[in-house]
Amino acid sequence: MELHVKRFQDFTPDELYGVMKLRVDVFVCEQKCLAPELDDRDQDAVHVWFSDEDGAQAYLRVLAPGVEHKTYPAIGRVLTSKKSRGTGLGGKLLAEGIRVTKEIYGDVPIYLEAQVYASGYYEKQGFRIVSDEFILDGIPHYKMVRPKEGAEDAL
Repeated sequence: MELHVKRFQDFTPDELYGVMKLRVDVFVCEQKCLAPELDDRDQDAVHVWFSDEDGAQAYLRVLAPGVEHKTYPAIGRVLTSKKSRGTGLGGKLLAEGIRVTKEIYGDVPIYLEAQVYASGYYEKQGFRIVSDEFILDGIPHYKMVRPKEGAEDAL
C-alpha cells in the first residue's frame, strides 16, 4: 500500500476520481445515504489515503479548525474499501490522519463525528464520546474528541 497526503490542488485527475469514487461507493451506494457527498469542504482539506494497484483503498480528510468544529481541527470521511476491511488498514489510516493533523496543527484536540457502530474503532485511537447520539444524514452518530497528549479530559 502506498500512502498519499495531498491538498486538493495537488491531486492528479486519476487520484481525484479514485478517491471521490471510493467515497461515493461507500457513503452513497453502500450506506444508501442520499446526502451531498461533495460538500465544498474538499478544496481546503488535507486528504490522506492508501492506494494499491486497484486504486484508493482507504481514505480520510483533515479539516481546519472552524470548519467542522469551532475550535479544533477535524478528521472526517473516514472509510476503507470492501476489499480492505478487516485487514488493519483502517487503523493505519486513522493513525496517519492523527499524525498529519498534529503535524499541521500541533498537539491539539482533534474532533470527529463518528457513526455509532464505528465508535469503538475511534476509541482505540484515543477518541472519546462527548455527545449524546444524534442523527446526521439519517445515520446515528456521536461527536468525539481525541484530547491532546497527556490530557485527562476529552473536553
